[in-house]
Amino acid sequence: MTEWTRLPDLASRAVGGGVVWANDELFAERENLIKPAEPVYQTYTFGHKGQVYDGWETRRRREAGVDQAVVRLGMPGVVRGIVVDTAFFKGNYPPFCWVEGAQVDGYPSADEITEWFPLVERTALKGDEKHFFDVTEGHRVTHVRLTIDPDGGVARLRVHGEPLADPRLLVGGIDLAALENGAVVTGCSNMFYSSPNNLIAPGQATVMGEGWETARRRDDGNDWVSLRLAAPGVVQLVELDTSHFKGNAPGWASVRGCDERKDPDAWFDLLPRTRLQPDTRHRFVVDATEATAVRLDIYPDGGMARLRILGTLTSDGVSHLQTMWAKTTN
Repeated sequence: MTEWTRLPDLASRAVGGGVVWANDELFAERENLIKPAEPVYQTYTFGHKGQVYDGWETRRRREAGVDQAVVRLGMPGVVRGIVVDTAFFKGNYPPFCWVEGAQVDGYPSADEITEWFPLVERTALKGDEKHFFDVTEGHRVTHVRLTIDPDGGVARLRVHGEPLADPRLLVGGIDLAALENGAVVTGCSNMFYSSPNNLIAPGQATVMGEGWETARRRDDGNDWVSLRLAAPGVVQLVELDTSHFKGNAPGWASVRGCDERKDPDAWFDLLPRTRLQPDTRHRFVVDATEATAVRLDIYPDGGMARLRILGTLTSDGVSHLQTMWAKTTN
C-alpha cells in the first residue's frame, strides 16, 4: 500500500464524480467504476447479457481499437496516484491500460475535451488484482480518461490526490435558497415524480429519487419552480446539480431573480439560459444582485437533484431573521 492511498478519491461518486462517457458498456455499466464501495461478486447471477459484474465491462472486439471511459472528478485537484482494480475479472480483464488527465473550465461534454496529458503510461495488467500507479504530473486535473487495450473489464478506478478548488467559486455567505434556512417553494409547474422541496433539501442527493423530476412534456412549454428566499440577500453564485439524472436531465436551465420589496413583477436574469450536462454539479458565478425570490426554469423538462443560491444577507435580511427569531423564541 502506498502513502497516497490515504488521500481522498477525487473521482468517487461519494464526492460527486461521474462517468460522463464510455464508448461501450455492453456487459456492465460504466458508472460502477467510481462506486465508493469495494467490488463484490456473486456466482451464477446471470442477466440477459451474461454474468452480472460489479465493474465496467465492454464487449469482445472483433476489429482493431481500444475502449475508453471519461470520468469527471467530483473534486478537481492534483493527482498523486491511481488504482486500476480488475477484481473478479479473471478471463476477461484487459491486457493493458493507460490513464490521461485534462484540465478544463466549465462543463464540457466528453467529445469537447481535446487536450489530454499522460498520468499513467501504457502498462500491462493482471486479472483480479489492484494495480497501483504513482503519478508525478503536477497539474490540476478536472477529468481523467481510462483506456483499456483492447477490451475487457475493470471493477474500479480510484484517483487519489489533493483537492484544489477554483478560487472563483469560493463565495462566502449562506445558501439563501436552503430549506433549513427558511426558503419556501411558492410555485411549481409539475411534480409528477417528486416534490420540488427536494431541490432545496440539506446535503447531496444520493439517488435520483431525492431530487425533483417532472413528467415528460409533449408540448412546446417548459417546467419551472419558484422560491421565496430565506431572507433578502445578495446573490453571488448559482448551483444547478443534475447528479444521478443521466438520461432525463434538462438540456438547459435559466434562473431569474426578483426583489419583491420594489416590484413583485420585475424579474431579471441571474443566470441566462445555459446548457446543462447530465449527472453534473454545475456552479456559476453571477453578478452580485439583491433578490428576495428566484425562479428556476428547466428546458424542456426532466430532473434536478439540488438548487443552491449562495450569497450574503442584506441588512434587511438580517433584520428579518432576527425579528422572526425574537417572535418565535420569546
